[in-house]
Amino acid sequence: MKKLDLTLYFVTDSTDKTETDFLEIVRQACEGGVTIVQLREKERSGLEYLRLAEKVKQVTDKYNVPLIIDDRVDIAMAVDAAGVHVGQTDIPVHVARRLLGKNKIVGATAKTVEQAKKAKEEGADYLGVGAIYPTTTKVVTVITEVSILNEIAVQTNMPVVAIGGLNASNMHVLYESMADGIAVVTAIMKSKDPRNAAMSLKKQVLDNFKKITNSR
Repeated sequence: MKKLDLTLYFVTDSTDKTETDFLEIVRQACEGGVTIVQLREKERSGLEYLRLAEKVKQVTDKYNVPLIIDDRVDIAMAVDAAGVHVGQTDIPVHVARRLLGKNKIVGATAKTVEQAKKAKEEGADYLGVGAIYPTTTKVVTVITEVSILNEIAVQTNMPVVAIGGLNASNMHVLYESMADGIAVVTAIMKSKDPRNAAMSLKKQVLDNFKKITNSR
């Protein structure tokens, strides 16, 4: 597996979007420079999820962007996605790793150091840590302080992507953090110009994040 680039991790939300419009947003986001796309479809049936995943992968493959499937290891395997991301109430990391093998990406959500250490022990490749801010994609949001994100990064020595309500106007709280990048939903999905939104967000991360800047 090649080195993960978590600079701009795009999590999709097809709510209230036609399939054509949704795929166009994904295309523009890839063109704008997102480094990973996570297809997140909590409300679709297995067949609907599979068919959409196949179409999204055609787009991400064209731009050489890894496609991560949220939660559904079976969908990830069926479309030969780059990997899967699991939350605390999803299939356990060690099961996802066993099913997908060592060459696929397994990401995990962690809100505490204990959860992060467990995910590492079970074979996770990266951690999604947050929510840094309240989000519009979840009814209940549990906030994670940036200090906890930093502690998780130090204690696990794993790649960490900050998640939750992040956009161009508020990501400054992460400039001095140990984050390897940000995950965004609304900042791209609801933008009138997804391509330029992605370009702007990526530039802001690359120019200002301490960890990324120091690693250049």
